[in-house]
Amino acid sequence: MAQNTNTMWGGRFSNKPADIMEQINSSIDVDVRFWKQDIQGSKAHCEMLIKQKIISTEDGQKILKGLDQISDEINAGSFEFKTALEDIHMNIESRLKEIIGDVAGRLHTARSRNDQVATDFRLWTRDAIGNLIAKINSLQSTLKSLSNKHAKNVMPGFTHLQAAQPITLGMHMDAYWHMLNRDKSRLEDCSKRLNKCPLGAAALAGTPYPIDRNFTAKKLGFEMPMENTIDAVSARDFANEFLFSCAQTGLHLSRLAEEIILWATPQFGFITLSDQWSTGSSIMPQKKNPDAAELVRGKTGRLNGNLIQLMTVMKGLPLAYNKDLQEDKEPVFDSYETLCLCLDAINGMLDTASFNIDAMKSSAEMGYTTATALADWLVMELDLPFRDAHHVTGMIVKMAENKDCKLDELALTDMQSVENKITNKIFKVLSIRP
Repeated sequence: MAQNTNTMWGGRFSNKPADIMEQINSSIDVDVRFWKQDIQGSKAHCEMLIKQKIISTEDGQKILKGLDQISDEINAGSFEFKTALEDIHMNIESRLKEIIGDVAGRLHTARSRNDQVATDFRLWTRDAIGNLIAKINSLQSTLKSLSNKHAKNVMPGFTHLQAAQPITLGMHMDAYWHMLNRDKSRLEDCSKRLNKCPLGAAALAGTPYPIDRNFTAKKLGFEMPMENTIDAVSARDFANEFLFSCAQTGLHLSRLAEEIILWATPQFGFITLSDQWSTGSSIMPQKKNPDAAELVRGKTGRLNGNLIQLMTVMKGLPLAYNKDLQEDKEPVFDSYETLCLCLDAINGMLDTASFNIDAMKSSAEMGYTTATALADWLVMELDLPFRDAHHVTGMIVKMAENKDCKLDELALTDMQSVENKITNKIFKVLSIRP
């Protein structure tokens, strides 16, 4: 009878897995990204086992030295990852046995792959959040620089994509700074909530060994151990929260990308992207396409889809660990990598773009964008009820449309024919100014 090839758990089995079973059961192609965190967690666990005299110092030092060698091998690209060993945990443990012999088997004392992977995942997500926050900070710095530089450069503010009121380019850029600041705070909150250590939960019910969970939690930079061992191995709400934070940040980037796309058209002419962040057409030689912005806009679908994917995986799982949770990592890795790319792309586009200030000012002078200021003036200076002021302003705008002129080009007598109390002081609110 064929022997099971997986010596890590194969004692119960007589036959090896079918080829398709091996393929569907393997996650090494995905969770290989965990290798640093897996070694980090294993070293902390080993040090705890030594401290608690669960394993000897001699055996523990061999394990720690072997883990360091594996880390060097992976960094050097000489480590062979094997599908038959299923995941990053078994690949590392198998190699450890090749290096130091049967002593390697002592590393898994008082530990299960369930609490091991939960710990690795939290460590990785915490590191990913730190990297994303750094990229958000960089983009915010670019936005702040643009906001300060263009604090007095007038442009139209839009509602319904119609010119509404005059604003400044600086004010517009500052709006995205604040959106990203909320995105950053969501990631920071996620990092705080996930910062509890699952190690010691073992499969789900803890372990009879005299372990020190506070030691491993502190060693790995966690605030404390997770309070409930069942929850420790089965909870993935931190991953859902991370995916939501990524999706929400991507949504904000998509809105900014959409505006870059619109502004780069000849019809708007507000922005010129550098050649570094544009592409051409295979048939139309005149084209300069904002493809980076369009791709950022498009990748929002991936970020949203990854969130829905994991929420769907989780929605019907009974406690505690189920193999369905093998599907938890790929959407998280993909959202992280996608959002990193989008943040860098938007930052690069804005940092190298030039803004057509004259075109923005000219556009702000169209569409009667000072009409609201006119209505407010009628309320504040003439004590008209706002609804009456709104009606009077509408009539004056209609008059300007009929004369094909701007509001500040109307004669005072024309406006007085609508409301005889209007004085020449009204002209101070009719022209565009920062």
